[in-house]
Amino acid sequence: MSHTNPVIRIETSLGMITVELDIEKAPITVANFLEYVRSGFYEDTVFHRVIPGFMVQGGGMTAEMESKATRAPIRNEAENGLPNKRGTIAMARTQIVDSATAQFFINVADNDFLNHQGPAPATFGYAVFGRVIDGMETVDAIAKVTTGNRNGHRDVPVEPVVIQRVAVID
Repeated sequence: MSHTNPVIRIETSLGMITVELDIEKAPITVANFLEYVRSGFYEDTVFHRVIPGFMVQGGGMTAEMESKATRAPIRNEAENGLPNKRGTIAMARTQIVDSATAQFFINVADNDFLNHQGPAPATFGYAVFGRVIDGMETVDAIAKVTTGNRNGHRDVPVEPVVIQRVAVID
């Protein structure tokens, strides 16, 4: 990745995570993410879905497990060739291919089964749009927290892991 890529810092209650976004391979996803970042949308959201050995997901819910209102969904760029490897950041979505809005996840393992494999919704994959360049120990710490069920959601940290701020630093 080049030095023209935006770099963002995610400040969490467990530490900092610095992510380089890949504007060349995922222009729609990066533009969407940066719009949420610049509007302050991610402040006081949480990592609401944490699965050790898989990924940590956040960016759309409050500590009370209430969904924040989002902008319209974007086109899924999973066919961009960026694999869901440990330390990459990707967009979360529903079973609908083009349904990503604000929620993202960071892979804590190589999750090749999330990569683009074909046009069907089940095989389309999840769009990677950057990678952690500093603070992977924070991601690993988040992945180790105790989880339970809350408000109909599984794998929710018992003690909320709060995203205090996300900012563009470069």
